[in-house]
Amino acid sequence: MLHGRPVAVLGGARIPFCRQHTAYADVGNLGMSVRTLGAVVEKFGLHGQQLGEVALGAVLKHSSDWNLGREAALSSGLSPLTPGITMQRACGTSLDTIIHVANKIATGQIESGIGGGSDTTSDVPIVFSPAFRKRLISVSTAKTAMDRLARFTNGFSFKELKPELPGVGEPRTGKSMGQHCEDMAKEWHIPREEQDALAFASHQKLAAAYERGFFDDLVVPFRGVSRDNILRTDTTLEKLATLKPAFDRTSGRGTLTAANSTPLTDGAAACLIASDEWAAQHGHEVLCHIRDVHVSAVDFIHGEGLLMAPTVAVAEMLARNNLTLQDFDIYEIHEAFAAQVLCTLRAWESADYCRDRLGLAAPLGSIDPAKMNPVGSSLAAGHPFAATGARIVATAAKQLKERGGGRCLISICTAGGMGVVAILER
Repeated sequence: MLHGRPVAVLGGARIPFCRQHTAYADVGNLGMSVRTLGAVVEKFGLHGQQLGEVALGAVLKHSSDWNLGREAALSSGLSPLTPGITMQRACGTSLDTIIHVANKIATGQIESGIGGGSDTTSDVPIVFSPAFRKRLISVSTAKTAMDRLARFTNGFSFKELKPELPGVGEPRTGKSMGQHCEDMAKEWHIPREEQDALAFASHQKLAAAYERGFFDDLVVPFRGVSRDNILRTDTTLEKLATLKPAFDRTSGRGTLTAANSTPLTDGAAACLIASDEWAAQHGHEVLCHIRDVHVSAVDFIHGEGLLMAPTVAVAEMLARNNLTLQDFDIYEIHEAFAAQVLCTLRAWESADYCRDRLGLAAPLGSIDPAKMNPVGSSLAAGHPFAATGARIVATAAKQLKERGGGRCLISICTAGGMGVVAILER
């Protein structure tokens, strides 16, 4: 549990999430972060105010983004005396930035801060080969023009000019996250029909939430876009069933498709959190409190499912808080893939898995499907890797306000076989 003072979530904002190479094709992480931070500043009247910390992150970023948090803070409208830090934990990044700020608030180091993240798969870093980089460094240290020319041309091969693109595959297995999730779907016998149904429901719920105005104060227009452009209101289960497998195209048993997997996405999100005292002094409503957070990992290199770590993290966090899986009113489970969500639910219901892997005397059990991702999630909104956690926290906090109280479980799987989870309460 968080020790020390209660940590309040006051709300958040994000730009619409967009499919790669569309509205934000020429906007990098800094531009998206500045727009999103600026929206939080405007929403809460923070112009010129000094906060204790701005923590931002990005998974795919240029070397020039090394100080992303501070640079975005300097352009956000906050006081230039506000510090900034840049963090990364794959898909859990912005939940981790919120945890970082929350721990500082809980221990009394600071009174308020913003956590968030951005990611672009349109403006990705493309680098020269190691051989060509070494050649350029050698040239830069030469003393004369003739020496520079000699170092550049000596042994040169055009193969050195082949660029290296950023990858989302696991370095230790060589498999993409989708390929790993295909393995999980086969292990847990998750049928294609269940995956498509979950994806379809995500789009329906997100569209309904937009229609009733739920996102009016959460999503700010940017680059002429006011809604997530991945959201589909014209799709049907029949259309989803016609799509071909995206990751296992040859075995005849592939079930993950472009529709029941999150697309490559650009976007940013951020949340304002504070002590209760700071919120009261500045006239801000407390939407909920962060009760606890936890991170776990699995040994995916030796056989565990890459995206199964949330099953472990949730079990450990529940035990620490003397809660059961059913003691929640909302479950915000990141939809990296429909199969990942379904594998997680299946594992919690499995007596064998809960006994052998989680060390529990009984299975954690099932959850009410109506309480899971009530306003849609990543399959419909998209998944800019480092923005998803802050999107979920802001969305969950507003839902708890709408309900007038309750408890939310947040669960996010990440690359590298990790899971980042949290409990929010109002």
